[in-house]
Amino acid sequence: MGTSRMFRFFVILGSAFMILLIIIYWDDVSAPHQYLHTPVSPGPKVAHPPPNPRPHTSRTPSFLSDIDAFVNQFLEPGTGEPTDTAPADTSNQSEKAEERYIPRREWKIHLSPVAAELRERQEQRRRLLQEVCANESVAFPGKNRSFDEIPNKELDHLIVDDRHGIIYCYVPKVACSNWKRIMIVLSESLLTDGVPQRDPLAIPRELVHNSSMHFTFNKFWKRYAKLARHLMKVKLKKYTKFLFVRDPFVRLISAYRNKFEMPNEDFYRRFGQVMLRRYGNQPTPPASVDQAFSLGIHPSFSHFIQYLLDPQTETAMPFNEHWRQVYRLCHPCQIQYDFVGHLETAEEDAEHLLRLLRVDDVVEFPTSSRNLTSSSWESDWFSMVPVETRRELYKLYEPDFRLFGYDRPDSLLNE
Repeated sequence: MGTSRMFRFFVILGSAFMILLIIIYWDDVSAPHQYLHTPVSPGPKVAHPPPNPRPHTSRTPSFLSDIDAFVNQFLEPGTGEPTDTAPADTSNQSEKAEERYIPRREWKIHLSPVAAELRERQEQRRRLLQEVCANESVAFPGKNRSFDEIPNKELDHLIVDDRHGIIYCYVPKVACSNWKRIMIVLSESLLTDGVPQRDPLAIPRELVHNSSMHFTFNKFWKRYAKLARHLMKVKLKKYTKFLFVRDPFVRLISAYRNKFEMPNEDFYRRFGQVMLRRYGNQPTPPASVDQAFSLGIHPSFSHFIQYLLDPQTETAMPFNEHWRQVYRLCHPCQIQYDFVGHLETAEEDAEHLLRLLRVDDVVEFPTSSRNLTSSSWESDWFSMVPVETRRELYKLYEPDFRLFGYDRPDSLLNE
């Protein structure tokens, strides 16, 4: 009897020991790959054939290669540049790849291809960017640095939508509020009663510009640590990248009208008071914007231009994003944009872009009824600005004129 009990005891002990060995072995095998199964982005899952077995010549895996392989499962659209293939020119292979990449429910069936004029317009704009960036006679700060040399804080205007493989560089005063609304809808970052918001115009303005609503490149470091830069470059290669621009001088007029012709406490305290003290003969300007406007005091457009050209300005802090040059916001010589929209052709460009992104069945670009600043107003706004000052201002913003195909405003500069 004692022998039987002893035998059963050893059988149970041996079984427990074997189970323990199996658990330890399983943990050992799966642990090195566990981090690879943590989703980097909620992108669409694509079925892939099993990878070819690799010879186990070393216990040390290639870390970045493994990350590349993992990320490519989610980002690989079947073609290097998603927007290079317009519907009229897409091969069957590319169409199948894009069908895997974008959920079919978000497609709209079009009976006609994108107009040749629109495709040619984009080709010209992309080609111009490449030519100006390669032209050694056109020089501006940061032009020749690599992407890795761009400080993380300067990547805060690149908004990422992992669901659709989109990167948008927003430029203030170039319809960026409405494009941010579209990015919120596409990324489903705003829920109403648990349901993603689908109407861009229903998104409150305070949320549109709330940084927590957008996943930007400068936030990668907190989420991905040392992998941040590598993942940025992977997404820049695989995702569709776009921006919208406008005539640089008209953008400045729009920024001035919005921030200094209308009461804005924040901009008055941060910038308006400085302008009044330096150039407006107001050594002690009113303490609040309401007091200033009640007394008829606010910086003039000429004061604003003086502020932009004053060396003290950027010694104290970088330009505010509303008047910072586009080449400093979006780095077009380091990032190869797939689509360059112009505010002057906003409706056509927006329709074209949403169609290329295959999301025109999900969202439409909101039309604006606001009082837009017109280029025909330039001569009136600059009438009180000396010609020499205008020329200095042009030099400051000349890279944007050249990069994005805006004509030199000779009528303002040659008087």
